[in-house]
Amino acid sequence: MSDTHSYLHPQVFKYFEDVDEIWHAGDIGNVELADKLEAFKPFRAVFGNIDGADIRIRYPETLRFNLEGVEVMMTHIGGYPGKYAPGVKEQLQRHPAKLFISGHSHILKVMPDAALHLLHMNPGACGQQGWHKVKTLLRFQLDAGNIQQLEVVELPG
Repeated sequence: MSDTHSYLHPQVFKYFEDVDEIWHAGDIGNVELADKLEAFKPFRAVFGNIDGADIRIRYPETLRFNLEGVEVMMTHIGGYPGKYAPGVKEQLQRHPAKLFISGHSHILKVMPDAALHLLHMNPGACGQQGWHKVKTLLRFQLDAGNIQQLEVVELPG
């Protein structure tokens, strides 16, 4: 998920009921929203450009971790294959990831980067602020080094 901008759609809990973890690609908006998600499931997040000091002290700008054999890099302003944000491509070249997640654009996008051998995901936005017309989330499974069962969730209203 990404770009909640302090709004937590009530259906998020339904769609994340069976997941092991929730990941937020920035622009969380407030600590109360983060607290609700952390209380619900294990939670990983990065801060976004609209997040204040209270969020920035809790979450890093860029998060790297390995889960189920998949090296993951997540940052808020990351761009996408062919149009990465400044410095992102260099980071991915120095420390390769199999899955690169970013937010910021409010545009749902999932696309491979053949040159860097990774999959890029931007879950779009699920908050009320921004120009997006549909609130979206992504659900997927990591298993034995594979990214599978990718599902786009469109939230009502």
